[in-house]
Amino acid sequence: MRTKWLLSFCLLSAGALSAASRNLEIYWIDAEGGAATLIVSPSGQSMLVDTANRTSDDRDARRIFAAAEKAGLKQIDILLTTHYHGDHMGAMPALVKLIPIKMYMDHGPSIELSRPNVAAAYKAYEEQTAGHRKVLKPGDRIPLKGVEITTLMSAGEAIAQTMKGAGAKNLACADFKEHNGEPDPDNDMSVGFLLKFGKFKFIDMGDLTWNFEKKAVCPENRIGTVDVYQTTHHGLDRSNSPQFVWAIQPKVAVMNNGPRKGGQPSVFETLRKSPGLEDIWQGHLALLTPKEINTGEQMIANLEPTAECKGNLLKLSVAPDGKYTMTNLRTGFSKSYQSK
Repeated sequence: MRTKWLLSFCLLSAGALSAASRNLEIYWIDAEGGAATLIVSPSGQSMLVDTANRTSDDRDARRIFAAAEKAGLKQIDILLTTHYHGDHMGAMPALVKLIPIKMYMDHGPSIELSRPNVAAAYKAYEEQTAGHRKVLKPGDRIPLKGVEITTLMSAGEAIAQTMKGAGAKNLACADFKEHNGEPDPDNDMSVGFLLKFGKFKFIDMGDLTWNFEKKAVCPENRIGTVDVYQTTHHGLDRSNSPQFVWAIQPKVAVMNNGPRKGGQPSVFETLRKSPGLEDIWQGHLALLTPKEINTGEQMIANLEPTAECKGNLLKLSVAPDGKYTMTNLRTGFSKSYQSK
């Protein structure tokens, strides 16, 4: 009897230890310049951030599903749609046919309903999410077990309170210049969030544009510094202002660019001037940017134009002690870092 009790105790203890020591995992799914980031918490729950492009062959939906299978998922617990542009929500109708989605989160109503294609996509989104939808406001927590996720931006507004350890005056704000590019109404509404796992911090701001980034970091930096930054807006220079990037001071930047979208030289320059930056990882070689400005090929998941691209993943694994490892699944190349 005692032997059976000891065996049961050991098995339970081993199971508890295994659950307690599980890593946080993040997968960047190649969407050819769209966005789809899969987060799997140490609890095994998942959050997919955006569903990329709609294509005639359901390419992006199938790539997301393949990543979910690789992560061992049977469902997506939360789908966070940062905003309602086709490169961030286009594959959702096809994806829901491949894997169940339990809860939907977003910034609230679209502000681009005068555009017929956006209006039609948003109507379909409302029908799909009815009864399983939460509109996020700045400061809201996203309930993914095993990690702490705070909404930083939503519907054009920034978090009012200062995150723990933040609040320093942002001296770069004195040199801030408004960006006068094309208006991006729904990009400006993007949901942005900060994820914490122990000492580790990851930030994703969707397609939030340059002028709206300022709200979270000027005149004081309400966010603080982070370990990993998913570059905003695919690495386009309509976002990624020095005032924002230099405030959050990432150690690692991950650019979800496409072969001919994002990865502009001025963004690489801003990133490389950021205090404490060690490496830039890319979803794609940026073909319109000189090769030497791109990061090293060992840190780029895909090198080919879209027609030849196999959709290789970038993967991040974060241990409970704060050590985190980036891996290029095209080559198997990995590099580890320590949280701040």
